[in-house]
Amino acid sequence: MDVLIAENITGPSIDALAERLTVRRVPDLHRDPDRLRDVMQEAHALIVRNATQVTGQLIRQSPQLRIIARAGVGLDNIDVKAATECGVVVTNTPEQNAVSVAELTIGLLLALARKIPAADRHAKGGGWDRQSFMGTELHRKTLGVVGFGRIGFLTAMRGRALGMQVLAYDPYLSPDTVTLAEAQARPTSLEELLAESHAVACHLPGGAQTRNLFNAAAFAQMRTGAYFVNAARGEVVEEPALVAALEEGRLAGAALDVRSEEPPRPGPLEAMDRVILTPHVGAFTEEAQQRVLAAVCRDVEAVLSGDAATYFVNCAHPRPRPPLE
Repeated sequence: MDVLIAENITGPSIDALAERLTVRRVPDLHRDPDRLRDVMQEAHALIVRNATQVTGQLIRQSPQLRIIARAGVGLDNIDVKAATECGVVVTNTPEQNAVSVAELTIGLLLALARKIPAADRHAKGGGWDRQSFMGTELHRKTLGVVGFGRIGFLTAMRGRALGMQVLAYDPYLSPDTVTLAEAQARPTSLEELLAESHAVACHLPGGAQTRNLFNAAAFAQMRTGAYFVNAARGEVVEEPALVAALEEGRLAGAALDVRSEEPPRPGPLEAMDRVILTPHVGAFTEEAQQRVLAAVCRDVEAVLSGDAATYFVNCAHPRPRPPLE
């Protein structure tokens, strides 16, 4: 078997790949780690999104594996260190879904500011109480973008198009970065950003450094009446602290496309009118998925043909594997 797809990943690029290579698609395989390990014995390439846990043990026990291709940006479900030690190429798609995620972020922010979901439910129920849905303009407000990679930059650009002032925080951001000037964004500390922003958009990667970064202390620093949008990784937010900030009235509303547990168990957030929840759909547009899958398939085919991967995160070519433990 050349390529194993362990999640529900379909599209024209996958179909075209299957015409040239042996592709096995098992949409629910990620739910069964034991079966996944067995099937992986014959796979030269693995294509996943974020549901498949590609552990170090799984990588080490997959003797034929040459490439792991992540159809998306985040790599928190892949043990990249173990892959590197085993000489396995890891790729992702760092820019292909950026526009879609940025657009969703701004869409969620507009929906919060104008109370669109609640107004929709009210009108569909026969109501017409306009005063209950007094909204807020985003024009001339301050947007704080936490994480200023490609998605953060595109979010900032769209905020500027709405007439917002933009603050940017990223621990790896140089003040000379050209994207700051292009977005007319002012780099700040996280503390200053939280205190000054009318709306905060989170675009940080997951991992130990960012886990629960938005905790009780962070929400306490935010401007009273601010909005919070997370379209990055659920683990960045300590959800009980967010609930408390909303219940105390510190935040006017929050929108989450990602959760600390996916799918989440119903809890307080699901019961709040000032909270908008979407099921991790940031990258799920026709255009983004076409770009993502095209990039994934190109890299898989390149590596299996002996060529270099384009969007590698550790190495462009597979290397000789050490003996199996």
